[in-house]
Amino acid sequence: MDKDYNIMIEKEVQKKWEEEEIYKFKEESDKPPYIIDTPPPYPTGKLHLGHALNWTYMDIIARYKRMKGYNVLFPQGWDCHGLPTEVKVEEIHGITKTDIDRKKFRELCVELTKKNIERMREQIKSLGISIDWSREYITMTPKYIEKSQVAFVRMYKDGLIYRGKFPVNWCPRCQTAIAFAEVEYIERETYLNYIKFPSADGEGEIEIATTRPELMAACVAILVNPEDERYKDKIGKEFIVPLFNQRVKVLADELVEKDFGTGAVMVCTFGDKTDVLWVNKYNLPIIKAINERGELTEVAGKYKGLKTEEARKKIIEDLKKEGYLIKQEKIKQNVGVCWRCKTPIEIVVTEQWFVNVKKLLPKVREVAEKIKWVPEHMKIRLLNWIENMDWDWVISRQRIFATPIPVWYCQDCGAIVVAKEEDLPVDPTERGYVCDRCGSTNLKPETDVLDTWMDSSITPMVITKWLDDEEFFKKHYPVQLRPQGHDIIRTWAFYTIVKSLALTGKEPWEEIVINGMVFGEDGYKMSKSRGNVVEPDEIVNKYGADALRLWASNSVIGDDVPFSWKEVDYGYRFLRKLWNACRFAKLHIKDEEIEKLKEKREVKNIIDRWILSKLQRLIERVDKDLERYRFNVIVEIYKFVWHEFCDNYIEMVKYRLYGEDEKEKEEAKYTLYYVIDKILRLLAPFAPHFSDYVGEIYRLDNLHFSFPEVDKELIDEDAEKFGEIAKRAVISIRRYKANKGLALNAPIKKVEIYTEDEETYKALNETMKDIKGTLKIEELKIIKGKPSLEYKIIEIIPDKSKIGPEFKSKTKEVMEIIKNADEKTLEKIINEGLETEFGVIRKEHIKDVKRALFSKGEEVDSVDIEGALALAIIYLAP
Repeated sequence: MDKDYNIMIEKEVQKKWEEEEIYKFKEESDKPPYIIDTPPPYPTGKLHLGHALNWTYMDIIARYKRMKGYNVLFPQGWDCHGLPTEVKVEEIHGITKTDIDRKKFRELCVELTKKNIERMREQIKSLGISIDWSREYITMTPKYIEKSQVAFVRMYKDGLIYRGKFPVNWCPRCQTAIAFAEVEYIERETYLNYIKFPSADGEGEIEIATTRPELMAACVAILVNPEDERYKDKIGKEFIVPLFNQRVKVLADELVEKDFGTGAVMVCTFGDKTDVLWVNKYNLPIIKAINERGELTEVAGKYKGLKTEEARKKIIEDLKKEGYLIKQEKIKQNVGVCWRCKTPIEIVVTEQWFVNVKKLLPKVREVAEKIKWVPEHMKIRLLNWIENMDWDWVISRQRIFATPIPVWYCQDCGAIVVAKEEDLPVDPTERGYVCDRCGSTNLKPETDVLDTWMDSSITPMVITKWLDDEEFFKKHYPVQLRPQGHDIIRTWAFYTIVKSLALTGKEPWEEIVINGMVFGEDGYKMSKSRGNVVEPDEIVNKYGADALRLWASNSVIGDDVPFSWKEVDYGYRFLRKLWNACRFAKLHIKDEEIEKLKEKREVKNIIDRWILSKLQRLIERVDKDLERYRFNVIVEIYKFVWHEFCDNYIEMVKYRLYGEDEKEKEEAKYTLYYVIDKILRLLAPFAPHFSDYVGEIYRLDNLHFSFPEVDKELIDEDAEKFGEIAKRAVISIRRYKANKGLALNAPIKKVEIYTEDEETYKALNETMKDIKGTLKIEELKIIKGKPSLEYKIIEIIPDKSKIGPEFKSKTKEVMEIIKNADEKTLEKIINEGLETEFGVIRKEHIKDVKRALFSKGEEVDSVDIEGALALAIIYLAP
């Protein structure tokens, strides 16, 4: 082994894995299958640290399951379609999507996406993720598009997909409909405007409060709470909308909050979900005041064409001029924004395609309860989402780079014509079709495309060969695991359950593991504006992938994880420490000895039995914790390797390795090999490059497919107790050497260890040879009882600066009296002063008194054996 651990070994190991295809799923295997529904990331061309965290989690699971005897299918997919690619293509080529042919624009998107996938594929490989690349899927390929379209066609036939004109969430910047699950909420400061509406009959007025006066052109009613005494006489009356002059009636509804604003609210089409509810409930007219570009329409009169923010300012100015604005109050408000571009959304009425999720919600709830959630509390997020869902899933998008909706509209009979499965995949904008109702070919193609979640929500079906291999699909569906982030529970998790139920009647997976987000070292979400972004490549280039993986492992599933360079550095230093230990052991273990060392043998030495027993406890702990996704069990591996194995066991075994006793030497080498073998296997899911590379040197069998099993015969409580006491004795005396400035391998003439505790006495006697050999003690005695110790004066130093001025010519005589004083004389000088012929000698005439510990007339040092009921007496060399 090289002297120093070098992270460049990782590239060698990755190349070997790829050439040998060791992570390939074997269809003919008789091992139980374990299939992971890997998240398909959006191909931006760059992995972020959140990806690195999530993929490390997944890889630990995949590697652990392989080692536990499962035939693991760990695929990788790419969720290609979406607006960001369209925007990037426009930016790169200096065009807009309307400047060129629809087909050509899509080709440019595909070209960019392929490049981005290639970059990200290499980044995933650089992290040591054990993907089966033969199972890679890409959502923009014809084969995948076909499956997305088949899902659409079947759900349409089953009445689960429909087209209708309804209010939808709309992003004016992206100019597309978005689902409620894609709406995020941000807090912002705005004004609550108090506006008076004059009565239509000229008698009185009503005061309303609104944050969106730009929607007044679309005001269709005023609502008050029926229990509000202020407005009981106004219910049913009509009032005039200022500036726009339409008449609106006051209606009563118990949902109106009496204590907010004035207690009287506008119903506009549409300001929020509540407006939609009231319009439907009271059959109110719909006035479109804001268009798809976020501009006011012709119904707004002179404000037509203004963006909402600009229109709001001008309308408030005019309300002030006309005397309708009573006052403004600053308030904080949660505003719905597009999850991609963060633009405030509008609710507009457009013709869209929907999935009838409300019809499936009872089954979705059943399945959500059936699936095992890790951590369990994450299930509540999905159940709450289901509970509060009152709109169907809008699945049509007004874009180009996405799966086409396989539909045409007959211009002769008005039928909606849906493609037959045998004709899929199809882009209706590129080919004609025949109306299945009237036989006409005069069809208009659907230009809307499917939401990307319609693609990614069939991933567990795709990876189990849905539509390709019915036997394989039946055998392997549902899959075992879905790992994903908590931020997409209401989208990817929810939509996948919906589609699985709609298309198979089953749950998509048995278990779902939820990871958190990565935060910067400053505790905030990583962002370029904060300057706290750390890229995975930066970490890998400096410390290696295994060090990054060790940082990721030392976290709790479901919790957000703060990044820490210090933790990465600790992981790297841990690997160096273990490398040095393995290198030391390999100096003593020859290649030709290895096969013999693999054979089980009886171990007699207490220190060997101590480390072997503690190792069995570690194996049991790591196995149980990995089964429960407690990846931070890596800390227990750290402790064992660093402190028990490297700092103590190796130090306590050196004397045997360098000694003359061949039997002792062989047993020490057997124990070293056994421990290193098991450590490398325990570490393999976390730091696979290191384990693989060192495992090759140690000729480990089947490293990536064999997890250590607890050998109960090696669990020895007495050996653990005795070994621990011996370890404490060694640690305490080694610390004594260090404090004395002695080399750790410096010999010690004689040591006596005293104890009154029977178990400690027995332990020290059993391990005496190891303590003696480790500490290079020439003579070691273990004595039951207490030592006979006494402190004696070895030197008294007079203070000449005080004695000289006082005793003058007799200074020398006084100093001699002090130097030769015994304990009794010294006590008299200190307490009351000593009368002499030269005068009184007092304590201030003494500069220092040096004493030493003596045992049996010899000078000694005493050392408490920390953590043991024992005291070591070290005889000092003369």
